Amino acid sequence: MNSEVKLETNAVQTAKSKVRKNAKKRTPFSGWKENLAGYAFIAPMFIGTSVLVLFPILSSFVLSFTDWNFVAGYENAEFVGFENFSKLLTNALFLKGLLNNIILILAIPVTLLLSLGLAVIINKYVYLKDLFKVIYFMPFISSIVAVAVVFQVLFHPTKGPINQLLLTLGVENPPGWIADVNFALPSVMLIMIWTGIGFNLIIYLAGLQNIPKELYEAAQMDGASAWSQFRKITVPLVSPTTFLLFVTGVISSFKVFDLIIVLTNGGPANSTITPVVYLYQQAFIELKTGYASAISLVMFVIILIITYIQFIGQKKWVNY
Repeated sequence: MNSEVKLETNAVQTAKSKVRKNAKKRTPFSGWKENLAGYAFIAPMFIGTSVLVLFPILSSFVLSFTDWNFVAGYENAEFVGFENFSKLLTNALFLKGLLNNIILILAIPVTLLLSLGLAVIINKYVYLKDLFKVIYFMPFISSIVAVAVVFQVLFHPTKGPINQLLLTLGVENPPGWIADVNFALPSVMLIMIWTGIGFNLIIYLAGLQNIPKELYEAAQMDGASAWSQFRKITVPLVSPTTFLLFVTGVISSFKVFDLIIVLTNGGPANSTITPVVYLYQQAFIELKTGYASAISLVMFVIILIITYIQFIGQKKWVNY
């Protein structure tokens, strides 16, 4: 035993002496070279983020207090203080777009509910799970422009396949869908739900894999029904996943732009206009860059407040 202890002690001392020798060999410039290499690796991402994200955010903040358009040049920018914000908060079109965006948020819980239901069914009762994952995920990865063009054909008020089917089934006055003021926004919501199910489904399936099977086995032994297991086990244990998807879904709903521009262009009669579409119109059609910057700043504050409220509320219903 004593010989083994001595061997271990000698090995430790040898290792320490090697460390000291290596430390002596290091020059004062060794640390500087390592830091330079680290900066070189992060430089592309840092420069890209600064140019494409940070600089536009700061510029938008400054321009929101000016009356300026990007065609005239910076020398013609006129400082107007909070005038853009006062006009914005009393603008009926912006307020209508904000109301439409709040209505669009209602599509998020519906998407989550359908996604969770499908995830449970596929996870427990369906063979060829990977095939169904691909089928439901395809709309999410498809070009949103192509999706909008396809639904323009499907939702055509007279020649569209959907209304043709409704007429065949005996519906005398089918909806006008995207051509009807009352159905245009629900049509956009239907497309959002259809395209969003795939992503949420994949995330929910990953969350369901982390639930211990012993919990379901114990519930079955106690005589719990499938609905009780879903309500008392599945829903609480995937609540962190639900919270993540809900927060990201709400933020994404405030960024719906390409779908509306291609599908309805904000019409008919501004029934599908949103703050982002209104921002685009003011910035690139009306050339009111300062006013558009004020819109972006207000939207940033609104999203920040909604996200903060969600993080406060999650303490009451999210189980970690």
